[in-house]
Amino acid sequence: MVQLYNLHPFGSQRVVPCKQEPAHFCCGRDVLFVASTAASCRVEVFAVRDQGLCEPLGSFATLGPVLRMAHSQAGPSKDNLQLELDEFIICQKPVELLGEECKLCEIPITLESTELPTEDTKHFQVQYLLFRHFTPDQSPFGFCEETKLHSVQLLPVYQTGSSVTAHEETENKRELLSLFCFFSLPHVGYLYSVGNVVELISTYQYSEKSEQAVLTPQFLHVITSENLQCFTVRCSAAAARDEDPYIDTTVKACPPVTLDVCTLRMQLFIGPRAICHFKNHIILFTKAVTEDITERRKPTRRMLSRKADSIKSRTNSESEPGWNLYIINTVSTIQLYREMVDYSRTYENVKTKSCIHLLSEAHLLVRAALMDPCFLNSDEKEELLTAFRESCAFLGDCYSRFDTKDYHLALPYYRMSGLSMAEVLKRLVSEGDEMQTYERGFVFYLTHSLNEDLNEELSKESANKVLQIFHLADPVQLPHILCSTCMRNVSPLTAVNYLQKIEKTMPSVVLTLTKAFMALKMGDLVMYEHEMDSYKETVLACGFAGQPKLLMQRKEGVVTPTEFAVHLKEVQPGLLVAATVALHENSKIELEEADTFFKILCSNSENTVPQLLMDFWEALLVVCSQEEVLQELLLRVTSQYVWRISKQQLPETKPLKTAEDLINSCKHYGLIFPWITSIMSVGSPSDKDYHEDISKLQSLLCSQSIDIASALPLLEPLSEAGSIGLAVRVLCSTRLGQHEQALDQLLRGSPAAAVLYAQHELKDERRAMWWNKLLPELCKKARLLGTDCPVLISALKETLSVVATELELRDFLSLLPEDGAAAFFLPHLLHCSQRKLLT
Repeated sequence: MVQLYNLHPFGSQRVVPCKQEPAHFCCGRDVLFVASTAASCRVEVFAVRDQGLCEPLGSFATLGPVLRMAHSQAGPSKDNLQLELDEFIICQKPVELLGEECKLCEIPITLESTELPTEDTKHFQVQYLLFRHFTPDQSPFGFCEETKLHSVQLLPVYQTGSSVTAHEETENKRELLSLFCFFSLPHVGYLYSVGNVVELISTYQYSEKSEQAVLTPQFLHVITSENLQCFTVRCSAAAARDEDPYIDTTVKACPPVTLDVCTLRMQLFIGPRAICHFKNHIILFTKAVTEDITERRKPTRRMLSRKADSIKSRTNSESEPGWNLYIINTVSTIQLYREMVDYSRTYENVKTKSCIHLLSEAHLLVRAALMDPCFLNSDEKEELLTAFRESCAFLGDCYSRFDTKDYHLALPYYRMSGLSMAEVLKRLVSEGDEMQTYERGFVFYLTHSLNEDLNEELSKESANKVLQIFHLADPVQLPHILCSTCMRNVSPLTAVNYLQKIEKTMPSVVLTLTKAFMALKMGDLVMYEHEMDSYKETVLACGFAGQPKLLMQRKEGVVTPTEFAVHLKEVQPGLLVAATVALHENSKIELEEADTFFKILCSNSENTVPQLLMDFWEALLVVCSQEEVLQELLLRVTSQYVWRISKQQLPETKPLKTAEDLINSCKHYGLIFPWITSIMSVGSPSDKDYHEDISKLQSLLCSQSIDIASALPLLEPLSEAGSIGLAVRVLCSTRLGQHEQALDQLLRGSPAAAVLYAQHELKDERRAMWWNKLLPELCKKARLLGTDCPVLISALKETLSVVATELELRDFLSLLPEDGAAAFFLPHLLHCSQRKLLT
């Protein structure tokens, strides 16, 4: 793996016109502050313009020497507050602790705010994130000076809404997405992700001793005694995964956090001493001491004696140290991206990992820019999005062309590129090259794209080329890819020729069905009948399950369901239903396509629903997870149950599942309530003929799945239908929260079921309806009917038992009718009073 790419991240550089030697400097909001050396106690201020141009704004004196400077945003926000809670902790043990374990270091931390006190500052607290300490005996360098920590930095990455869209919100609305901690020793640097999980993501080994390092979202800049170095970073890869945990799928991808870091450039300077970063500028302070100057100007051995005197005479003037403060522009993201892409082509032909590595670096460079709102304006946004899609296409090409273990990444990168299948074919397939070989990544991409039926029809030439590719690279897939809607324009004669070659070595049911399908497209009915008669019906059903598009494609010149359905009439219904359910759940056929298939298969008119289709709907309810499809299915089966019951229409064949089967296997069919069973016990004899449909309907209404408000119009035909009508009306009233109305309906139609209903439904906040509603109504009815209605009397006694248990004696007594028979109520009064005494 190449570790050094000689690219050019550094652009123009300008000298900051400081009047005195800088001691400290910092940047913020396009302003550069430079504190002079201790003797002057003065700070110079410069405005930073485009291309690093610095304009003096003025200067101000300080009361004493400046020891340290830092820029802080005026006014706290909640997001920045979160960032300032974090601390990097060092203590006296050679150990690494992460997260809450850091508290074991037992080092007290006191927060000190540099801002005016506000309401927010009261909520400041310390959160331990990371503890790491180095000692000489653990270091390969051996000396304390060599293990001294010289740079520590926290880098936030903010939520952008999408990793490839610009962030247009104001800074006060920014939401922290990821946080990174970087610290550096003279010979090695460490980059940690300190989000939900604290982990080391990169280690940087420097080629020579470093003086200082600064981390940016795109690069790590390090200064040594003689140069400025630029390293790649993995922050955008980690942040992209924080933003989208499902980024590594067949739809999306991102280079790994563990990708090798590399050096992009080593820029020579004389005596780099300090560095800071601001937007796309690097501010670098250099100071050449006497040794630096004399070493660089040392004469050769031949010239030494001749010039010895002159060197001595100039020692005083030349030994004075020289310094400069530079602003160095980093080149634009697009410019560096282009250079990386061009550089990658030097590795393209030898197919090394370096090509993928460099293109991954280019991709992450663009991704980091898109995640950083500071660098975006409307023009840059579109240009960067174009580069992002282009980089995805380049990576897709690499994983398609190269023999790599990560070949599957061709699929998500091509999808992110926005390229059509035809465009990908044009990039990778050479015209007229019959001997071209195809790697696994390209075949993987084509297989998935064709099986998922992208909304794209390939031309006849492209479709035939795809046939050739699979014939050479993966012939077993040919029958399946021929059934893709993308392949509608394929030449059926060419397809049959390829299929016949495969059939000699790998015959299968699906292959035979595919040949029959192609025969129909050619209008060759003799060949079609021959192929369809090759297997028995049950085997055809297996073929149908393996490749349903053979039966479902409907377009001019393409086979219709009728032509294939005729061969499946004797197939086991359970097999067809199970296969169709699996196909629908895997998005292979739509609900309407399945409806059409079963209606054709059962030779039903458009006005009736065959039992096989009902079986399919009921079976699909068991596994359905899409809410929209679920509600549509619930309404469909409800409508059919109601139609059969009201029209007294029995199913033409025995249903595959009974009501009990559905209750046990499907959560959308609930247990039938006891009070419903009580209502139905006095139903008419004809109800028994439709017992299964009645039970299934009641079970559906007892569950919480169906939208009762939507189902009410469908249930209207049963409103006057005896016991079943009463049960349905009460169920609907209950599901709509109309419990008083439900009680009225029961007291009129089935008083015996009223108490069972109350026991089941009148709980918690509805408990008071026992004595406020049910007891008065039962007493009223008992007065009217007297002892001629034993069911009513039994219900009244049961209600009195419950009320006597719940109420205080005085309250219970106030509810009893004044004209009631004392002997009837006395036992309940005694029970109530005894309960009070026991209490």
